[in-house]
Amino acid sequence: MRSLSTAATGMMAQQLNIEVISNNIANMNTTGFKRSRAEFQDLLYQNIERVGSTSSDAGTTVPSGIQVGVGVRAAGVYRISDQGSLSNTGNQYDLAINGRGFFRVQMPDGQDAYTRAGSFQIDQNGQLVTPEGYPVQPAINIPNNAVDVQINNQGYVSYKLQGTTNPTQVGQLDLVMFPNETGLEAIGGNMYLESQASGAPNIGQAGTQGYGTVQQGYLEQSNVNAVSEITAMIAAQRAYELNSKVIQTSDEMLQAANNLR
Repeated sequence: MRSLSTAATGMMAQQLNIEVISNNIANMNTTGFKRSRAEFQDLLYQNIERVGSTSSDAGTTVPSGIQVGVGVRAAGVYRISDQGSLSNTGNQYDLAINGRGFFRVQMPDGQDAYTRAGSFQIDQNGQLVTPEGYPVQPAINIPNNAVDVQINNQGYVSYKLQGTTNPTQVGQLDLVMFPNETGLEAIGGNMYLESQASGAPNIGQAGTQGYGTVQQGYLEQSNVNAVSEITAMIAAQRAYELNSKVIQTSDEMLQAANNLR
């Protein structure tokens, strides 16, 4: 019976759906996290009687035919890049992007990675780094005796020394955009890598040409909506149960056929 394998594909599809939803819920409090959604497609159809085929010598045709579907498959899991809410932390090295763009970070192998999580810190050399110690690009170095660090909406970084009134500018943070942000490869740690699907990075200045602005003392929260995720989880659970019921019913039908005398 086709229904056994068809329902099995439905159960596997809903299992993937639950896994995606569980990852969203698990990262509800992850800084800069972007929720994902599973997308599905129906599988090929078996043509028992092809639509439009000739049904008589008079040239009549079959108006609808008989096509039986064989199930569902996962078409992809795509990331939804809606803006998360900004939370005021009061930390001068916490940065959020209000709008489009990513911060650029240099990985240990020299490759650039990209992140929306701006929970930065200063290392022992005074360089602006991620919590893992990866330097933010372009490099920003703050003297140890700096008493007031300011980062404006365009990403310009300046500081004041004790007893001085005029700030000293030390650099500017870039923002990076991609033609297809969904195509970025997630590698964990709130980091993404460029891929063939994402397109080449476009480096620009915050607040210009569609780039977002930098907000000092804020962090972007996850864009996961708990109510929506719970609702989607319940729907996926019900769909899983229905597919398992189809398998049970098909098994009972096969058992009845086997018991014929």
